[in-house]
Amino acid sequence: MATAPIEPPQRLVSALGGDPEGPVRAWLAALPELVQQRLDSWELTLDRVHAPGGSSSLVAFVRQQDGTPAALKFPVPGRAAAQEAAALRVWDGWGAVRLLRSDETSGALLLERLQGSVSLRSLPEAKALLEAAGTVRRLWVAPPAGHPFATVAERVAADAERLRAAGDSAGAGPLVDEALELGRSLPAGVTEEFVLHGAFRQGKVLAGERAPWLAVGPAPLVGERAYDLARLVLDRFEDLLAGSGAAAVARRRVAKLADSLDVDRERLRDWTLYRAVRAGVRESVSGDRRRGESLLEFAAYV
Repeated sequence: MATAPIEPPQRLVSALGGDPEGPVRAWLAALPELVQQRLDSWELTLDRVHAPGGSSSLVAFVRQQDGTPAALKFPVPGRAAAQEAAALRVWDGWGAVRLLRSDETSGALLLERLQGSVSLRSLPEAKALLEAAGTVRRLWVAPPAGHPFATVAERVAADAERLRAAGDSAGAGPLVDEALELGRSLPAGVTEEFVLHGAFRQGKVLAGERAPWLAVGPAPLVGERAYDLARLVLDRFEDLLAGSGAAAVARRRVAKLADSLDVDRERLRDWTLYRAVRAGVRESVSGDRRRGESLLEFAAYV
């Protein structure tokens, strides 16, 4: 049982506290009580709340009744929490953190404990990409019958209007037009679909005891592998842009990752452009404008 007040990390509060009347704000205010309820119900002992933590969930390091360490995660309410649990059940610890328990009402997930402060970003670039490729390969399994995941085609279609409107505001018209055309055409050419992590990058792969590296925090989809791999191409793109010959280096990265995982180079290039433009426009309009412009610059290079 916890003996000290449970406080959400400041990073989470800052990210979610902008709307004082919104449902997410209400969830944030109730979070200490929700955590305590789950600690009591699952007979867990709180070690500490992970800080600074992330911007879309609270993670607490806990111990189970037999003393085994675990992590208790509370994602922001919504469909994403249920989707994460469903994906972790599909993988059952193969390449990803193992789901021990879940609670549909609160969205709480009890996970095996990993080394939250040690991700693939702690490794040199070449080694990190090698380990990341080996990890994501394990996640690409056939979708089970009756799965609850959206498809890449559905996600892209849902984003199209928002991307077009935001692209006009960001002044990225030609690149957005190209990305929208790719979003329309690429899903039609898919011949084989897999369960995808959806948000795979080096920071989403943590050191573990059961396996050296395990993926966390999926935003699962069903679609082609190139879509998943495209997000990995974007990792540490700022470092790439800061060096000489950025365009050539970006293309080599696409080729190297595609060849290492038997993914078509052109499709990976196209999905990388799409995801770079989508992220760049979003950042330019509502986030970090400088980062958004850098992502759009990267998109033009691939």
